[in-house]
Amino acid sequence: MSSLGFQNESQSSASTIDFARSMTRLAANQNELADWTGPANGTSNTLSAAASRVGTRELNPSIHLFGWQAMAKRSFDILVSGLAIIALMPLFVLVALAIRLESQGPILFVQQREGKGGSLFRALKFRSMRQAECDITGVQQTILGDSRITKVGAFLRRTSIDELPQLFNVLRGDMSLVGPRPHVRNMLAGGRDYRALVPYYDLRLTVAPGLTGWAQANGLRGPTTNADLARQRVDYDLDYIERFSFWLDLKIVWLTVKRELAGGSGH
Repeated sequence: MSSLGFQNESQSSASTIDFARSMTRLAANQNELADWTGPANGTSNTLSAAASRVGTRELNPSIHLFGWQAMAKRSFDILVSGLAIIALMPLFVLVALAIRLESQGPILFVQQREGKGGSLFRALKFRSMRQAECDITGVQQTILGDSRITKVGAFLRRTSIDELPQLFNVLRGDMSLVGPRPHVRNMLAGGRDYRALVPYYDLRLTVAPGLTGWAQANGLRGPTTNADLARQRVDYDLDYIERFSFWLDLKIVWLTVKRELAGGSGH
């Protein structure tokens, strides 16, 4: 282990703590958002306003987004993300070493994503591409066999390990364990702006984004190059908001874990 820079157990523990602190600092380092006035289509940040019609879709959020089930959801987020970060820290350190040994550049890829109400936050991922070829805007989506992806990155994406740093986003409250997946602003779908393809797209911003979601539990993940599948994702997101309950969250977490244990479905 000395060749990797770990001389003894105390130094290994210190490295683990430093790695966790660096992730937390990155998640906390928010960019200036003074120019942001809300979702592109003018959707209100409040649930009550979301019940109005946007585009060709009306959203009627579940009453369970208020009250004890909403509190249970946040408590579950904090408990599970906190315990998972502690349990997975040895894996995080190994992944960090593998990334650093294979290619130059930072261990983490940090990207601006849209959160609840359209507010921006810094989403964390393990870097899976060569640093010079990373697309910070997210407009150039990853495809199967993408030459930008490193060998370590291919494994991380296939197993969805690259997404695990977002547990820090969940712990901070930027995200939830379950919710619509966070997208970059000006996300493309079917070769055009997602909001142009789906006029009611902004309704999905009614709730906090998730590490996994109802769409992903139903097999809709990966690139959004197919317009029909891209529309279905938004429809699943809105269906989740209308059907939300703490028990549905538990079901989605179980379906996601089951899918990943069966071999993963990342690209």
